[in-house]
Amino acid sequence: MYPPSGPTFRETVSWYTVDLDLPPSSRWKEVISDKKVDPLMADTLPNPFREEIKGIATESGVPLGEIVLFNIFYEVFTVCTSVVAEDTKGWSQFKRSVSFLIFWDAKNKSWIISEKLKPLVVNLDFRRNNQTVFKSTNFAGYVGMLTGIKPNTFTLTMNERFNLDGGYIGIMEWILGKRDGMWMGFLTRSVLENANSYNEAKTRLAQTKLLAPAYFILGGNQTGQGCVITRSRTLSLDLLEIDLKLGRWYVLETNYDHWDEPFFLDNRRTPAMKCMNQTTQKGISLKTMYNVLSTKPVLNKLTTYTTLMQVSEGRLESYIRDCPNPCMPW
Repeated sequence: MYPPSGPTFRETVSWYTVDLDLPPSSRWKEVISDKKVDPLMADTLPNPFREEIKGIATESGVPLGEIVLFNIFYEVFTVCTSVVAEDTKGWSQFKRSVSFLIFWDAKNKSWIISEKLKPLVVNLDFRRNNQTVFKSTNFAGYVGMLTGIKPNTFTLTMNERFNLDGGYIGIMEWILGKRDGMWMGFLTRSVLENANSYNEAKTRLAQTKLLAPAYFILGGNQTGQGCVITRSRTLSLDLLEIDLKLGRWYVLETNYDHWDEPFFLDNRRTPAMKCMNQTTQKGISLKTMYNVLSTKPVLNKLTTYTTLMQVSEGRLESYIRDCPNPCMPW
């Protein structure tokens, strides 16, 4: 079924507007008051994010330090699957699932953080001068971006990249005053808000210094525009692009470098690619993309939400997910 239904579908995600013409401290009032967010370094964060975070803390009553921590959680731990594909018309189709691996609840057979975050998932329409600048799927209270679309221009998601030179090193350097790297969520937010083309977004994502390694998955509005950018904190290590001449009509990223084998306990890549290959380029659509992300273990106990995006239509739709037993923990 599509729109989705059944045991893996919990609910659709509500929409809210973030008015970029308002002062940063006031932009999130509607979202926070409705979702009732309940989940140190605030003054060191760059604006407008600093003032937005302070405004969220004021509206929610949650201590500022907790809101700051919530907004840098990527540098702690996330697990995701993202795919950008080109159909036979040359249109980009994008799909993504987001998961969080913290604290297993043995009694309920679920991940505590994933379950706590599901009620906070929102779709946001960021507007300026009453016009949409970009859209995203977010967690209420998180001002960075994990999943977003600039209508008719590009789609963007990020996935965690596990590396010894990880986010904890970047955070320590930040605390010690070596602040030449950017928080990942603030970079993706800035790119969605300010980049005016696929190529501009790709350049900024590849060249901006970060506090943590990452994968950026980018889709465009023209044939051949789709890529996975593999990043260290300081460098772009690899660019894997859609290349129809090589028969590569999609690129897919989980949380492992594409040139290496995934961790044997977390091989979502192989079944996801098998599903994509069986779907074929002719059969690709938002419906079939959703079906791929509904296949276990791509869908697992960690999965929080699934987002589908189509650049040419400026379309973004998101769904809260469940994975009934039997289901892999990850």
